[in-house]
Amino acid sequence: MITVLAGGVGAARLLRGLVRVVDPVEVFVVANTGDDLVLHGLHVSPDLDTITYTLAGAGNPETGWGLAGETWQAMASLDHYGGPTWFRLGDLDLGTHLFRTGRLADGAGLAEVTAEVAEAWGLGFRLLPATEDRLRTMVTLADGDEVGFQEYFVGLRHDVPVSGIRFDGADDALPGPGVLEAITTAEAVVVAPSNPLVSIAPILAVPGVRDAVAARRESAVAVSPIVGGSALKGPADRMLAEMGHESSVVGVARLYRDLVATLVIDRVDADLADEVEAEGVRCVVTDTVMRTTEVAAALAETTLGAVA
Repeated sequence: MITVLAGGVGAARLLRGLVRVVDPVEVFVVANTGDDLVLHGLHVSPDLDTITYTLAGAGNPETGWGLAGETWQAMASLDHYGGPTWFRLGDLDLGTHLFRTGRLADGAGLAEVTAEVAEAWGLGFRLLPATEDRLRTMVTLADGDEVGFQEYFVGLRHDVPVSGIRFDGADDALPGPGVLEAITTAEAVVVAPSNPLVSIAPILAVPGVRDAVAARRESAVAVSPIVGGSALKGPADRMLAEMGHESSVVGVARLYRDLVATLVIDRVDADLADEVEAEGVRCVVTDTVMRTTEVAAALAETTLGAVA
């Protein structure tokens, strides 16, 4: 059994490779819910949906999020009425949010609904929300204003400097059903190449999760989301620097050294392997830029081999 802490496009791409080298029924994914938001009265779970759509082979390969072949008539109609369209929900995607919102209103938990969505898409692995309780990533901008993560990421196009990040609701949240068991009983725990500050940190902020991962440190491995000092997608590199961290594989090692015993980095950063290991983390060098599913599968195999 393999448990992956995951959020965003990088995680989805690694998982796409992982289920090629491991029986999907042996894969448990603990997914970030700090990005969730209620929009137009609908409960939207961006990371859960990105993982679902990508692994179902239905995702948009150009953006990494949303569905292939999407249309936008609902947003065009909303715009006609002067409604907010800064966060665009495609017509096909709307069906997922309508189903999720309706089931939650009926009293189902987010974990149960997520399992139903995954089953409808024919996914063989277990997708577990980090928590069923309200958890919201809040970003403090350099000018002092605080906004929700999606307003920063989508509304402001993550093009403004940040000075702080907090996870509203984390202190009162409980780990989602099956989350702690998935971490404590796994043969290996993998931290996906997701933004450490806003994709992985919200998961770890749920009480009990960080301690559970730290207790598995020797059988835990992370894949760096930073390659050559930059993020392949999104603002991870800038956020790290703005929050006082080093935007490099060494900086990633410092963030994760209490949680994982091994860090997988790209060949571009091979000259930093000794500095990574100086942080007390074993370093494995391989190709981490997942341009194809074959590369993703090779990366997943190498990652698991690092903790075998």
